[in-house]
Amino acid sequence: MASTPIAQVLQKSAPSTVDVNNGEFPITRSSPDPDMVWIAGGTFRMGSDHHYAEEKPAHSVSVDGFWIDKHEVTNEQFTRFIEATNYVTSAERPPNPKDYPGALPEMLQPASVVFQKTAHRVDLRNPYYWWMYVSGADWRHPEGPESSIDGRGQHPVVHVAYEDAEAYAKWAGKALPTEAEWEFASRGGLDGAAYAWGEEFTPNGKQMANTWQGEFPWQNLLADGYERTAPVGQFPPNGYGLYDMIGNVWEWTTDWYSTRHPVAKPCCGGAALKGDREQSYDPRTPEIRIPRKVIKGGSFLCAPNYCRRYRPAARMAQPIDTSTCHLGIRLIKRSVPEASDCHKENANK
Repeated sequence: MASTPIAQVLQKSAPSTVDVNNGEFPITRSSPDPDMVWIAGGTFRMGSDHHYAEEKPAHSVSVDGFWIDKHEVTNEQFTRFIEATNYVTSAERPPNPKDYPGALPEMLQPASVVFQKTAHRVDLRNPYYWWMYVSGADWRHPEGPESSIDGRGQHPVVHVAYEDAEAYAKWAGKALPTEAEWEFASRGGLDGAAYAWGEEFTPNGKQMANTWQGEFPWQNLLADGYERTAPVGQFPPNGYGLYDMIGNVWEWTTDWYSTRHPVAKPCCGGAALKGDREQSYDPRTPEIRIPRKVIKGGSFLCAPNYCRRYRPAARMAQPIDTSTCHLGIRLIKRSVPEASDCHKENANK
């Protein structure tokens, strides 16, 4: 479930050395991090024709092999980054008035978007019932200035805008994944399955991810044991040994958002195409020119009655300037960093 944009309120583990390209061009890479898993490249069916419109069309996509974090970036990991660099996140900085013409002065202060459960049923067409722009909310204070991450070192870091995710990735010597890389990894080898673990959401009644049980946004039955984020690794891993690819928090990807998957050009074969920056703007708010990226995986707020996006194919648009309490980071490392000419063409649009 996507949040309200700030602008609108203002395969298995690999051995220590691997051979990529199926031995055709022997390139070896040592494991870059003990908490990363090697995902061998391959071709899979991306998207879905059976759920939300933006997931269409289901289509065949090929990806090269890459390493990916076993779990989402944690508060503990992000703290090390902050201590080493003195970086200040977007939510901790006051917005530039030039970027938000007409914004009220009281809105131009450090803040971020926070979910607040309602007391009763509300009109689900109006997300302002449960999304609040909270002054003083940031990665250290997930629910607002009076909250903290004490005792939550192993929870995923949240309230990170796209530039924050990029800054962390650069410091860590890694990269954010493309949408295709993310979805391929999330499926865990179950090509075409509805969920990252198979066809049933709760097989034999077992909760497989941190999502919302009950009637959103006022009734959370807590069948999975968590009201908000959970420490990483509390639910079963997928077939590749990756945790929380579904639920807990949404995760940034590098793709510009489009309302449908771009159609491949003949030059690209099965290569995944990236959307166009210009096409990523929200047509509902033409006066606000904030580009949007694709986020994946769903979160602890995804519910059966409102946002059934706890699936690998699901995708949402997220303005690059907007940080929230349910959006975090997972990184990858490519063995062959150079993209194909076709990938470059589409990435540079």
